[in-house]
Amino acid sequence: MPYILLISGFILLIKGADILVEGSGSIAKRLNVSDIAIGLTVVAFGTSTPELFVNIIASKNGNTDIAIGNIVGSNIANVFLILGVSSIICPLFVKKGTGIVFKGIPFSLLSVLVLGILANDKLLDSGYYSDISRSDGLIFLCFFTIFMYYAFSIAKRVDNFIDVPKTTQKSIIKSILFIIAGMASLTWGGSLIVKYSLIISKQFGISEAVTGLTIIAIGTSLPELATSAVAAYKKNVELAVGNVVGSNIFNIFMVLGISSTINPLPFNTSNNFDIIVMIIANILLFSFMFTGEKRSLDRWEGIICVILYILYIGYLIN
Repeated sequence: MPYILLISGFILLIKGADILVEGSGSIAKRLNVSDIAIGLTVVAFGTSTPELFVNIIASKNGNTDIAIGNIVGSNIANVFLILGVSSIICPLFVKKGTGIVFKGIPFSLLSVLVLGILANDKLLDSGYYSDISRSDGLIFLCFFTIFMYYAFSIAKRVDNFIDVPKTTQKSIIKSILFIIAGMASLTWGGSLIVKYSLIISKQFGISEAVTGLTIIAIGTSLPELATSAVAAYKKNVELAVGNVVGSNIFNIFMVLGISSTINPLPFNTSNNFDIIVMIIANILLFSFMFTGEKRSLDRWEGIICVILYILYIGYLIN
């Protein structure tokens, strides 16, 4: 039964994110927001809402290892697993002018560096303990505001050559109902995931941190996987890369920002290994844009990413 309820939680989480994107996208369309702006903001937000709701619930319940592990694990999975699989389906070539290579990926790397600096009070400030405090959370949210400004500025420049998921316009009442239903589904799914992943992990003697980095991280990354894999299959490669890069930034600056503002998150210095892996993932992604075909993640590079992810998961489990 715990396994069925855990799977049900992931289904509710993914469907809730989809419904929320439909409702919020419809309202954005009524406000005459362009499709690319919706793609870079509403869609990126939608694929990050599973992490957000799981983190809010985990944070309120005091399961801080899950809250931090979920974000770190999701970001690693986004680059190594999701972009790796997507590039195997279709090489991910990024056109000039999108800002993804020279602004998006470096901004994603910056988010990891900021996380590493703010979380390591004990290491950097000789404090008694390390945590992501409320003030750290507010700093994350300030960076998130800067990113949103950047996303909208990019939207104005690349509206003509990036094909994003088209949004349909619904009535205001229907759009609001979609948003409410999506949030309810996300909340219910998130609570099931946190509760039953802990039960299952205890049965196998797996720690909360590893559970967050593996089971929950992969589960909450499924919307990004679906979005990027379908985008790659349809040759809409800018969206595949932009979705992952945007989601990684959302995860740290928005999700951790909100989570730690609600409840400070104690940080275990053993998580620094995973932060280093995140840094390596971003540096590799940036480097791959200049090896082989320029501004492209080729199939052989995608295979390397998937292999690295398998090795990382194997290391965590052992």
